[in-house]
Amino acid sequence: MAEATDQQSQPEDLHETFLRLWMCHEPELRAFVRCCCPKAQEVDDIMQEVSIAALRKFSTLDDHAAFGAWACLIARYELLSARRRFARDRLVLSEDVLELLADEGSEELHLRQHQLKVLDQCIQKLPRERRELTLAAYAKDTTIRDMARQLNRTEGSLYQSLARIRMGLHRCMTLALAGEYS
Repeated sequence: MAEATDQQSQPEDLHETFLRLWMCHEPELRAFVRCCCPKAQEVDDIMQEVSIAALRKFSTLDDHAAFGAWACLIARYELLSARRRFARDRLVLSEDVLELLADEGSEELHLRQHQLKVLDQCIQKLPRERRELTLAAYAKDTTIRDMARQLNRTEGSLYQSLARIRMGLHRCMTLALAGEYS
C-alpha cells in the first residue's frame, strides 16, 4: 500500500517540478520565440505547443538545471514546425534565417538571465522612493498620466525623473557587468 502511495506522489512531484521550472523560464523562452516569430498570435500558439511538448518529455530530462536550454531546444523545433505550417504566409522567415535567429537566441539566453539578475540588483540599490516609482511606472496597465495625477506631479516631471533613474540604472549595470568581465 505504501508503495502505491509513493508512486502516486512521484508524478505529482514531477509535475510540480516541471511547473516551477516552466514558470521560471517561460519569460525568456517567450522572448526567444518572439525574436523568431513576427505575429503575437503565432507566439502564443507556439508557446502552447512548446509547453505541451516539454511536459510530455520532461521525464526524460536528467539534469533539471539544464531546463532552460532543453526547453529552448524544444522551442526551436516547434518554431521550425510552425514555419512549415505557416509556409503559405508571405511573412514567414526562411529556415536558414530562423536557424540563425534560434542559434543566436539560445546563445544569448544565459546572458539575458544574468543581465536581468544584475538589473534586479541595481533596482534594489535605488533609494526606496525611486525604486517604488520605477516599479510602479513599469507595472501592467499603468500610465504616466495616471501616475502623475496620483503623485500630484506633471507628466513631464515624471518622465524626467524616470529618465534620470534609467540613466542611473544603466550606469549601475554597465559598471557591474564591466567589473565581472575585466
